[in-house]
Amino acid sequence: MEEFTLLTPLLLGIGGLIIGAVLKSALKHSRFPYTVGLFIIGLVVGLINRTGGFSFSPHLTEAVNTVTDINPDFILYVFLPVLIFDAAYELNLHIFRKTLANAALLAVPGLIICMLLTGAFIVGMGQVIPGLEEWNWTFALMFGALISATDPVAVVALLHELKTSKRFSTLVDAESLLNDGTGIVCFMLFFGTFTASGAHTASPFAEFIQVVVGSTLLGFLMARAVIWFITRINSEEMIQNSAIILSAYLTFILSQYTLEISGVIALVAFGLTVTYTGKPRFKPQVNAFMERFWELMTYMANTLIFLIVGVVIAGKVDFTWQQLGILILIYIALNLFRLLMIMVLYPLMKRMGYGLSRRESVILTWGGLRGALGMTLALMVSYTPGIPEEIRSQILFFTAGIVTLTLSINATTMRWLLNRLGLIHVPSARTLLDYKIQNHIHEESEKYFSRLKEREALAGADWNKVEKYMNTVPPEPTRTPRPNAFLTEIRLRVLDREKSCCREIFDTGIITQTVFRRLMNSLDELYDHDGNYPLSRRDSIFSFCRRTHILYSMQKITPIRQWVSFYFRERIMIIHDLGRGFIILQKEDLKLLDELSHSDLLTNEQKTGLETLKEEVRLNITTMNTLIQKLATDFPGAYRHALTHKAIRMLLSNEKRTIRQMQGGGVVSEKDAEPLLNNVDERSDKVNSFSHTIPASILRWMFFPKRKHF
Repeated sequence: MEEFTLLTPLLLGIGGLIIGAVLKSALKHSRFPYTVGLFIIGLVVGLINRTGGFSFSPHLTEAVNTVTDINPDFILYVFLPVLIFDAAYELNLHIFRKTLANAALLAVPGLIICMLLTGAFIVGMGQVIPGLEEWNWTFALMFGALISATDPVAVVALLHELKTSKRFSTLVDAESLLNDGTGIVCFMLFFGTFTASGAHTASPFAEFIQVVVGSTLLGFLMARAVIWFITRINSEEMIQNSAIILSAYLTFILSQYTLEISGVIALVAFGLTVTYTGKPRFKPQVNAFMERFWELMTYMANTLIFLIVGVVIAGKVDFTWQQLGILILIYIALNLFRLLMIMVLYPLMKRMGYGLSRRESVILTWGGLRGALGMTLALMVSYTPGIPEEIRSQILFFTAGIVTLTLSINATTMRWLLNRLGLIHVPSARTLLDYKIQNHIHEESEKYFSRLKEREALAGADWNKVEKYMNTVPPEPTRTPRPNAFLTEIRLRVLDREKSCCREIFDTGIITQTVFRRLMNSLDELYDHDGNYPLSRRDSIFSFCRRTHILYSMQKITPIRQWVSFYFRERIMIIHDLGRGFIILQKEDLKLLDELSHSDLLTNEQKTGLETLKEEVRLNITTMNTLIQKLATDFPGAYRHALTHKAIRMLLSNEKRTIRQMQGGGVVSEKDAEPLLNNVDERSDKVNSFSHTIPASILRWMFFPKRKHF
C-alpha cells in the first residue's frame, strides 16, 4: 500500500497524459477546444468518484481523492512556470512593445474597476438575498480581486489553439500575464488580514509598485545572468538548456516564495529578455532544442492542469440551487463589468499602440477567461481558518463556477464569435494564392502518378487505392480580390523570406547580433502595415546609416575625441555589415520574385504587378550601395577596419561550414565535430570581444590624463 502511495503521482501523470493523447486524437478534425475538453473530462471523473463510481477499485478512488485534495502550491509552482515562461518566450517583442500601453490599461486600472464593481455587486446582493449576510467589503473585494484577473493559463492555451491575429492575441496574452501583478497585490491586501503575517502596512499603491518593479528587475537580472553563463561556457547543448530551464523555475520560486512578489511578472521579464537578448547569442542547436522542449512541456502542463482543475471542482464544491442562481447572476455581472470597463478605456485604447477596433473590443470582453490561477487563490482561501466557513465555501463555489462557465461557454463560443466578427477571416488574395499552390501540387502529382503507372516494376499495383492518397484541391474561391491585394500579399511573403534569410546569415556568421536585431526590427515595422507599405520604405535602416557624419564631426571636440573615435570606428563596422547584410536580403527577394514570375501560380496581369515590387527592391540595393560607397570614400581607415573584421568572420564561417559538410558526409563523426566547432566558436568570440574592447589609449586618457603646464 505504501509503494502504491509513492507511485500515485507518477501514475496520475501517466494516466492524465494518456487521456490527453486520446482526446487530442479524437478532436483532431474538430473545432472544439482541446483544453475545454480536458476540463470537462476532469469534471466527469471527479463527479463519478464523488458518487462512488470508482468503489470497485480502492486504489483508483484514493488516486482521484489525492487530486481532489491537491495543495494549491503544487499547481502554482509546478505547472505555472512552464506555461508563463513559454508564453513570454514566444511573444514577439516588437508587437509586445506596441501593445504594452493597452495591456497595462487593462491590467491595472481595468482590473481595479472590475474588482470594485464586483465587490459592490456582492455587498449589494448581501443586502437583499438570504445566505450572503456575512459578506462585508473585505470579503467582497478579496473575491473581486481573485475573480477579476483573467487567467494566463486559460487565455494563452485558448489563443494558441485558435491561431488569432498576432497583434490581437499578443494584447490579450499580455493583459492576462500582466494583470497577475495587480490581482495578487489586491488579493493579498485583503487576504493578508486573515493570515499569520497579518495586515500589510504599506499602502496598496506602494506595494503594487514594489511588486511590479521588483518582479521585473529580478526577471531581467536572472535572464542576464543565465545568458552570461551560457555564452561564457563552451559546453554541450543539454547543459545550456538545463541552465535556462532551471533558471526559469528558480526565478519563479525566488519571486513568489522568497521575496513574495509576482512570479508571473518576473517570468515574463525573464522570458522576454532571454528571447530578445539571448536567442541571437545562443547556438542554433540550443534555440531549436528550446522550442521543441517548451512546446512539449506546455502541452503536458496544459493537459494535466485542466484535468486537475476539473477534478478539484467536481470533488470539493458543494452547492444549493439558490447558490447556483447567485452564481449565474455573478457570471452575467462579471461579463457586464468587463464590458463596461473596456467601454470606459476604449477612447484611450483605440489611440494607443496598434489601436483597438470595436469588433476586437467585443472579443476582448468575451475572452476574459478564468482558470487555474483563480482556483489556486480560491483554494488558498478555503484552507484559511481565519475566514468564516460559510464564506470559504461560497468563495470556492463561486470561483469554481465562474471557471466552469467561462471555459464551457466563453471559450467554446470564441471561434464562432471570431468568425462572426471577421477577425480570423483569411484575405481573399491569400486564399486564392493558396488555392493555386495546392492546385499546382495536385497537377504535378497527377503527372507523376501517370508516369508511375507506366513503370514495369510497379505493374499489378492497386492504382485506384494509390489515387485516393493524392492531395485534394479545395474549391476555388468565389470572391475576387481587390486590385492591389496580390501586391500586398506578395510583399508579406517577401518579408517572410527576408526574415528566414536573416536568421540564416546570422547563424552562419555573415552578420553580427547588432545587425541582426536592426534588420529584424525594420522587418517588424513593415509587418505593422500588413504589406501596404512599399518594400523600399526602410527609414530606420537608411537613417541609421546616414547619421555617420554627426559622429565624425564630434571627433574635433578634444575632450571626447578618444571616445568618439572609438565609437565612430565601431559605427562604421556596424553600418558596413548592416549594408552588406541588407543587400544579401534584397537579392534573395529578387530571386523569390523571379521564381514567382516564371511559375504558373500568377496570371499575366499579376506577374506584371511583380515588376513594381522588383523596382522597390532594386531601389533598396541602389540606395544601400551608394551609402556604402560613400562610406568607403569618406572614411577609408574605418572602412578598412570593417572589411578586415568582415573577412575574419567569413573565414571562420567557411571553416564551420566545411566541418558541418564533412560531418554530413560521414567523414567526421558528430562527437569529433563538436570540439572542432567549439574551436571555431572560441576564435569567433575573440574577434567579437576584441572589436568591443576599449582601446588602451582611451583607458590611459581616462585614468592618467595629461597635466597642463602653466
